[in-house]
Amino acid sequence: MCRLSAITSSEYFSPVENILSLETMKEGHDGSGMGLVLKDLGGEFEGLKEYPVLSGICSKGGMQVLDDYMDQKGFKLKHIWTPKVKPVKGIQPRDYYFARAYEYPPGFREKPFADKEELLLATRLKLRKMGEQDESIIVFSFYPDVITLKEVGDPMELGEFFGLGTDNLRARIILAQGRQNTNYAINLYACHPFFIQGFGSMTNGENTAFVPIREYLMSRNFPGYTGYNSDSEVFTHILHYSCHTLGYPLNYYKDVITPLKASEIEGRQDGEAVALMKMALRPLCIDGPNCVIGFTPDGYTFMVQDAKKLRPGIVGGVSGKIGFMSEECGLDSTIPKRDRSLDVTPMKYDMVIVSPGAKEVKVWNQLQGWTTIMN
Repeated sequence: MCRLSAITSSEYFSPVENILSLETMKEGHDGSGMGLVLKDLGGEFEGLKEYPVLSGICSKGGMQVLDDYMDQKGFKLKHIWTPKVKPVKGIQPRDYYFARAYEYPPGFREKPFADKEELLLATRLKLRKMGEQDESIIVFSFYPDVITLKEVGDPMELGEFFGLGTDNLRARIILAQGRQNTNYAINLYACHPFFIQGFGSMTNGENTAFVPIREYLMSRNFPGYTGYNSDSEVFTHILHYSCHTLGYPLNYYKDVITPLKASEIEGRQDGEAVALMKMALRPLCIDGPNCVIGFTPDGYTFMVQDAKKLRPGIVGGVSGKIGFMSEECGLDSTIPKRDRSLDVTPMKYDMVIVSPGAKEVKVWNQLQGWTTIMN
């Protein structure tokens, strides 16, 4: 199993907090990798929120190819962040780790954001393809106010390797995964969290329904539904498809991935709509066990379990700072001074949703509706 640590806060904080919580849950990950996604950026990126940020890794030759391509497409470099890498035994450093903010090409600066999103997605996919064969270019995300950082190694050692304890990298929402390698070869594109057009998620579990879900998503003819080096990437894409493409409210994500029985749907006020949704989107039904943590473009964060509920998960905190963890010890590490009676361990029908700024914690129960835990 992997271990998950997500924090949403009203104040900017360091990813070191997530890493420390992963350390307390270390028995659940083997140090084979860590992924970080930072959303709502502070520090040196606080004044750059309107500019898309390209996150990735390049070889020396790959960086030249990337620069030439971005210049050809009209992207103007606005700001560069690179970690002050410190040699750590067992971690093989690569040539360039980066998060680069760009100005949009002149022809796109006044266009609707939907057009900009298409451009950013197409650019990321093109760069990935250009470097995929020799790993000279690895790109994880290209989107405003988001940074993604991934590498092979133990989370604590990677935090030291990237100098995150002394760096000015900050955000209000950070997802971190300590990886348990379940593949024969470690591919950084298989490392959680995953990101697409403002939506991010990470998973602890096994997606045994991966193939039919992947085939359905790829049949939508959306260019971003591709890659799939990990069977968990489809959870991010289902979230995107449900909320972005179909325009469903976030709580309906739960109904899409874990639909109710017909007899249970009859008790819902929106039963007719839920029944039709179940029929139309049945290929997106998951078969776990899975615990999924994610966020939306507007800053909501969530945790959801599948019907089997065989993976741990807990949500708790104080007004202004909420943690989503695989284990209670991780939550204790991050927010020790909290009312533990308000902690939530979502079960088979539940989806915990936290508002932007971590001001309100609500639970969506498929049978009972909404419950407010903290306000």
